[in-house]
Order: sequence, then C-alpha cells, then structure tokens
Amino acid sequence: MINVPVINTERFTMRPFTIADFKTFAKFYASDRSIYSGGIAGEESSWRMLACEIGHWQLRGYGRWAVEDKATGKLAGNVGLWCPNGWPEPEIGYDIYDGFVGRGYATEAALEARRYAYDKLGWPTVISLIKPQNEPSKKVAQRIGARFEKVFTHERFGETEIWRHVPAADLQQGGMDIYA
Repeated sequence: MINVPVINTERFTMRPFTIADFKTFAKFYASDRSIYSGGIAGEESSWRMLACEIGHWQLRGYGRWAVEDKATGKLAGNVGLWCPNGWPEPEIGYDIYDGFVGRGYATEAALEARRYAYDKLGWPTVISLIKPQNEPSKKVAQRIGARFEKVFTHERFGETEIWRHVPAADLQQGGMDIYA
C-alpha cells in the first residue's frame, strides 16, 4: 500500500482523499462546473470516481490530491497527476470547487504537482488534457508555461486538446525565469 505524500504550501495542503471528502467531492461533480471533468454525475457515480482517485495512487504510484484550504479547513479541489487507461500519457489535472475559483489555487497546486512529477518521479515531461471549450483551464495551463500541442480523441470524452508543460530539462536550465 502506497503512502500518499502530503504537500504543504502557505495557503493549502495537498493530501490524500478521505471518506470525509465525499460530500464536497460529490457536490462538485453534481454541478455544472464538472462539465469539463467527465460530466455531471450523481452520488453513485461520484462515489466510484472518489474510489478511482484513491485507487489511482495504488495502481500507478501517483495520483491527484485533495486540496484543503488552510484558512478554512475546507476542501478546495482536487489536483494532481493522472493517467487512467486510455490516456495518451500522464497529465496534470485540476478541478477547483465553488468558493475557491479565481484565487490561483489551480495554478499553484498544478505547479506543485509538476514539481513532484519532475523532482520525485523523474518524469521528463507531462501534459494536461483540456476540452477545447474550457478556456479557464487553458489559461491556467498557459500561466504555468504549457502550450497547445495537438488534438487527441478519447473514446469516451471525444476531442480533447493536449497541452504540453515545460519539460523538466528546460526548467533545470532556466528555472522559473522561463515563465517571465
């Protein structure tokens, strides 16, 4: 059984999901805001998705974290590394819940996830899969240096854009200055 690492920033903690997260997790996936994250889901499907998030860590050795706001103790979203069967390669995914949108949490947590992928897992590169209509997600990807690469057609989700993040080697050569 893998221990999910905990990542602390000044504003939030990226931690493993627990059953206590289910109500907030299910509320997000029952809302219109989940349209680009697999679509609107009821409680039964949300339960399966939460189990999938937890199980991904066991099957792949990495996954997405529950993002907990330090100021309120509330679940602010789920962000991290994701590569279920059918994905073209590992990605950084980010879903930020109501009440936390527009605060930079997706950007900050995605940077932490990428740092973990490159520094701890030794990945040379990573992508984000973004639906063509999801402009807010594209803006997050752009803020952290990702660039549109091509369209990928998923058997269930249809056309999705692949956004390539700055490779690890380029970050090592240019540090965060690469974003300036």
